[in-house]
Amino acid sequence: MGADVVFLLDVDNTLIDNDRVSQDLKDHLNVEYGSDARDRYWAILEELREEHGYVDYLGAIQRWRLDAMDDPRVPLLSNFLIHYPFQRRTFPGVLDTLDHLDRIGRTVILTDGDVVFQPRKVRRAGLWDAVQGRVLIFINKEKHLDDVERYYPADRYVLVDDKLRIHAAVKEQWGDRVTTVFVRQGHYATDEATVASYPPADVSIDRIDELRTADLSKLV
Repeated sequence: MGADVVFLLDVDNTLIDNDRVSQDLKDHLNVEYGSDARDRYWAILEELREEHGYVDYLGAIQRWRLDAMDDPRVPLLSNFLIHYPFQRRTFPGVLDTLDHLDRIGRTVILTDGDVVFQPRKVRRAGLWDAVQGRVLIFINKEKHLDDVERYYPADRYVLVDDKLRIHAAVKEQWGDRVTTVFVRQGHYATDEATVASYPPADVSIDRIDELRTADLSKLV
């Protein structure tokens, strides 16, 4: 049986301050490995993003190791990532916001990512439990809307995301069945050139916790 409304919430720079996570990783690389290693790892990370369509932090370590087989420190970077305190990087009011939305409809996390690190991030941030395990992780999630409907059927969807590219792609497929909520958090959402290249979302907010006080009747 479907729900009246399902809230589909992105993770990176929507629920978690991923820009802050990235900066912490860069700082760690710079201190522990040096600026050359930091730049090399980040270049590999961007290469993999282009290849796969998502940020593959652990995959970048594997490829980086091919360049530095004689450096025993390289595998240790995985410890930093696996044990990173993501619960400290959720945006203010995230858990209360999820609880509030769950009283109105059904909350579902819909995110891009790999099958190891992204679930780990969602769990350690406390988000997995907050949505009672309703988590969908895809590569290019906008191509899996049929799967979203199959797992979480609903009369209406509300997509909450920091990327207008995703909003435009989903709106094209679902039309009036979806209300798009653009969260202006993170570097994608504040890049004026990127924002200007896509049509606006149905609703724009500056912070995720604004959903706690918004008139949600307009969304659902």
